[in-house]
Amino acid sequence: MSTAVTIVMVEDDHGHAKLIEKNIRRANISNEIKHFDDGSSALDYLFSEEVKANGPMLVLLDLNLPDMQGTDILAKIKADERLKRAPVVVLTTTDDKVEIQRCYDLGCNVYITKPVDYEAFAGAIRQLGLFLSVMQAPDI
Repeated sequence: MSTAVTIVMVEDDHGHAKLIEKNIRRANISNEIKHFDDGSSALDYLFSEEVKANGPMLVLLDLNLPDMQGTDILAKIKADERLKRAPVVVLTTTDDKVEIQRCYDLGCNVYITKPVDYEAFAGAIRQLGLFLSVMQAPDI
């Protein structure tokens, strides 16, 4: 993954956020990670001038946030002419088939259900890190 790609993590559970970052780092991903623990601050950042100037990014998105649904954030990203090409990885505990279908219909690129077990979750994030190490993100 290009070092210029910023990873925007929207995750309200600080334990999960630390685990995600730790295991992304274990996969030798050194990209900047900007963490937001609610949807409003994430949207403020995503639609800011700073993002317009910084180029490609990848969004790691939890669906269950304290102030809004992650699907609303996903819809806003994919409806925006500038942001719509940014890859969005939904990373959530929700394994409901209807919700999974809805996320893909809204334009998510990858949907990952967080395993409840710590070791399984850590393993899934390490695999995500390996995926991030080979993927290409388009300019926005």
